[in-house]
Amino acid sequence: MYESEFEKNLYQQRRDKLLQIAALGQANGLTYAEATYPNSYAATHTIPELRAAYDSLTAEQLEAAPTPINVSIAGRIMAIRVQGKAGFAQLQQGGQRFQIYVRKDDVGEDAFSLYKLLDLGDHIGVRGHLFRTRTGELTVHVEKVGDRPAITFLAKAMLALPDKYHGLEDTELRYRQRYVDLFMNTGAIKVVAPPPPAAPTEAAEAETVKPASDPEPAESETPNVREVFVKRATVLRAIRAFFDRRGYLEVETPMMHQVAGGAAAQPFTTHHNALDLDLFLRIAPELYLKRLVVGGLDRVYEINRNFRNEGISTRHNPEFTMLEFYQAYANYHDLMKLSEELIIFVAKHVNGTCITHFNGHEIDLGKWTKLSMREAIIKFWPEKAAPPPTLLDFTEVSLFTQTVGRLFTFYNEMEAISSAPRHEKYLKGEPEEPLTDEESKWLVGDASLKRIGFDVTSGKLSLGAGIAWLFELLAESHLIQPTIIYDFPLAVSPLSKKKPDEPDWVERFEFYIGGFEVGNAFSELNDPVDQLARFEQQMTEKERGDSEAHQMDEDYVRALGYGLPPTAGEGIGIDRLTMILTNSKSIRDVILFPLLRPQTRQAETGEGKHGESAE
Repeated sequence: MYESEFEKNLYQQRRDKLLQIAALGQANGLTYAEATYPNSYAATHTIPELRAAYDSLTAEQLEAAPTPINVSIAGRIMAIRVQGKAGFAQLQQGGQRFQIYVRKDDVGEDAFSLYKLLDLGDHIGVRGHLFRTRTGELTVHVEKVGDRPAITFLAKAMLALPDKYHGLEDTELRYRQRYVDLFMNTGAIKVVAPPPPAAPTEAAEAETVKPASDPEPAESETPNVREVFVKRATVLRAIRAFFDRRGYLEVETPMMHQVAGGAAAQPFTTHHNALDLDLFLRIAPELYLKRLVVGGLDRVYEINRNFRNEGISTRHNPEFTMLEFYQAYANYHDLMKLSEELIIFVAKHVNGTCITHFNGHEIDLGKWTKLSMREAIIKFWPEKAAPPPTLLDFTEVSLFTQTVGRLFTFYNEMEAISSAPRHEKYLKGEPEEPLTDEESKWLVGDASLKRIGFDVTSGKLSLGAGIAWLFELLAESHLIQPTIIYDFPLAVSPLSKKKPDEPDWVERFEFYIGGFEVGNAFSELNDPVDQLARFEQQMTEKERGDSEAHQMDEDYVRALGYGLPPTAGEGIGIDRLTMILTNSKSIRDVILFPLLRPQTRQAETGEGKHGESAE
């Protein structure tokens, strides 16, 4: 439990303080439980409600009120000071802070003794009236209200908060201890330099007037981690409102599947003991949602948790949240328009504007571009590898491999390339040091241009899959502004409907924002014979070693036999969309508890990472 000997000793010190607090409470007729961890506290306002109600009142208006404005609030202590017979503290609740002023003459000897036993992180409730200090800070002047105590102890923080002058800065520690991250990094003001120690004076000892000023020195804003997750919740509410207004029905489908399907991904496996049955955690709800469309639920959506046994990166977490929706009697063109409307609606609902900032870019979510996959490769073809390919070069293996070979020659026999920032300078011919081995790794895999050309020629990689690889290599990182990429190769789209005039291509699109995919949609395949053949092809790919290939789902093929109307469906990554709307660089910043490697226990010597500053 303890990360260091220092933390163990501190825990015991706070345990001793808790016993003293219990003794004070018992002396006033409370039981041990009531004095240390009471079940509730009757507050008149939350801190956000108090600010909303009274922040606009001036000091003169407060003083002119016929009777004092008595309030009662509760919160976590984020700053506290005692100087002589008075002290200030900051309580935090709902991501906002409120100052309190405690004076021995107003609260009584027992309550002031309790105040002096408090630590950063403790939860208390206070009663009193509102006033403004001479610096203008709205404050609760703590005092008894009727027969109710001025200060009520609610819970002890047995572990020290991070140093308030630095906050919780260690990124991995923030992810592991999100419960600390949430209340430390709320965007509330905090001290940027420790205040100088102040010696007690006779005036302080005998203070009987309101304080002239607040005790805290210069302040600055901290990162608002809490706001990210508040916005994430707002994203979900906005999505539901958008689809509910359009007649969609929110549904829930199984998270444990007997057949892993609905996406190209390696599943997690589990076992049901009572049925002695191996199961897969859901990689996508797609096949169940389309069963519902067969059943007559023409417009359905699900905000779902998916699990994919894949690597972890700034854009990938093995457990993630997606929106999937399906609309009968529609095709992928209908969903292109709907996707634009959805993102605009959500952005305005969450941020009040279509303008967002992500990774140093200003992005206008109200302006969209459409390119076919082949057009995108041509558009972002490196100038120095001219001439760019034509649409004809994507029709035959020999022409495609010549195109890849021309690009490979340009890269000067490099085994692989990177989409790192320095890659941009290299393509433009600007002076730059040679790419390092790490930079030369292809971010979408270890395959090189030479390997793509070889694998396509030898049949290990289909022409369509090679085109998709080339698109990810050349175009994806350029798609910062909202861009729809449409018409995908059949080889990488086993559930999509073929284009009537181009049977090797399907009616599928993905939309990109910030340089990565956010949504994936297509006109659904509804021919059971074609679907069965594609499942069989996927099984062949699995036998050849593709761990992400689809499994055969005979019941889904049977469902199609009853007739799936023309249908379009789409999946949108909630985590990635939240990243864009909150300017979060990593997917871990928008997931409350991301998956992490097991933590190596700290040595039992020396001080831990938490270091509460002197108050």
